[in-house]
Amino acid sequence: MTSVLTALLAVVIAAGSAVVLVEAVHWVVKRLGRRSPLLGDLAATAHRPFFAAVTIFAVQTAVRGFAGDFPGRGGVLHGLVLLVIASLAWLVGALLLVLEDVALARWRVDVPDNMKARRLKTQVVMLRRVTVAGIVVLTLGVMLMTFPDVRALGTSVLASAGVISVIAALAAQSVLGNLFAGLQLAFSDAVRIDDVVVVEGEWGRIEELTLTYVAVQIWDDRRLILPTSYFTTKPFQNWTRTGSAVLGTAEIDVDWSAPVEPMRAELRAVCEGTGLWNGRVCVLQVTDAVGGMIRLRALVSANDAGSLWDLRCLVRERLVAWVFEHRQDALPRLRADVTDAEGGLAARDGHRPAAEPEAAEPEASEDGRVFSGPGDGDERAAAFGGPDEQVPRSAPRMQQ
Repeated sequence: MTSVLTALLAVVIAAGSAVVLVEAVHWVVKRLGRRSPLLGDLAATAHRPFFAAVTIFAVQTAVRGFAGDFPGRGGVLHGLVLLVIASLAWLVGALLLVLEDVALARWRVDVPDNMKARRLKTQVVMLRRVTVAGIVVLTLGVMLMTFPDVRALGTSVLASAGVISVIAALAAQSVLGNLFAGLQLAFSDAVRIDDVVVVEGEWGRIEELTLTYVAVQIWDDRRLILPTSYFTTKPFQNWTRTGSAVLGTAEIDVDWSAPVEPMRAELRAVCEGTGLWNGRVCVLQVTDAVGGMIRLRALVSANDAGSLWDLRCLVRERLVAWVFEHRQDALPRLRADVTDAEGGLAARDGHRPAAEPEAAEPEASEDGRVFSGPGDGDERAAAFGGPDEQVPRSAPRMQQ
C-alpha cells in the first residue's frame, strides 16, 4: 500500500512539474513570438504536442523509477511507451509543419510574377504530405516493434521480403504509380499550383495537387478531378509554364470587300483603349479566303489568361460593331453571277458594266505581321523558325 501511494505521489509530482515546465516554455516562446513569426507559429502549433510528450514522458519515468511491483505493471509501462512514441511523432510532425509554413510565408502567390512562389508552394505541399505519411508509417512500425510477437514475426517477414514486395507491387501498382507521378509533378516543374491549364477540353486552374489526384478548378467553378498519372502519361496545355502572359485570337468572317487596313486601325484603337492589353501583340491578319468569305484573325496579348479572355471578347465585339456601323456592305453574303449566251456578264439597263479602274493597294501596316516587325515579332520568328530558316508566310491556325 505504501509503494502504491508513493508511486501515485511520484506520478502527480512528475505530471505537475511537466505542466509547469511546458507552460513556462510556452509563455517565453509566445512572448518572443511577438517579434519573430517563426517563434509565434511554433508557440501556436507545437504547444499541445510538446505538452503531451513532456507530460507522458515524465509520468513514465516516475512509474518506472518509483513504483514498485503491482498488478499490471508491465502493461501500464508498455502503454506509456506507446503513448511516448505517439506524442514524440506528433511533436516532430508539428515542428516540420512549422518549418514548412515558414518557407511558404516567404513566398507570396498573390502577386503578378509568382512563378517561383507557385513552384515552391507546390513542392512544399507535396513534401508536407509525404512527411506526414512517412511519420505515420514509421510511428506505427516502431510501436508494433515494441511487441515481442510482432518483433519475432518481423524476422520471418524480412526473410520473405522479395516475394512480399513483388505481391505488394502488383497489388498496389495503380496507387504507387500515382504516388510517383505526384512526386514527379512536384519536382519536374511540369505543373504547379495556380497554373492555368487545358485538360480534357476544359480550361481551368490547378487548385490542388496531391500525391494521388489533381483538382482543376474550371472557369465556371466546376472541379475536374484527375489522377496524377494523367499529367505524366497524356498531353495537356499549360498556359503559364514559363510566364503568365499569353496570346489569344478573335476570328470573324466578312465579305471579300471588307477593308482590312481600317479594321487594323480599329483593332489598335480597341487595344490601346483598354487596360486588358499588355502592349505586346496587336495584329490583324487574313488567315483564310474560301467559301465566298475571308476570315480575319485578331491576335492580341494579355498578362494572364483571365484578362486575355475578356480582351478577346471585347475585340470580337468591337470589330463586329465596327463592320455593322461603317461597312455593312462587308457583311458575309453569297454572290451569284448571271451571264449571257456569249459568256459575258449580263447587261444592266441595256449597258454592259464598265470595268472600274484598279485602285492602288494600300501598303500593309505593321499590325499585319506576327513573325516580323517591331515588338517581339523578330524574336518570335527566331523561336519558331530558327535564325537560318525562312519565316513562314502565315502563322499556324490557333484554337479559339
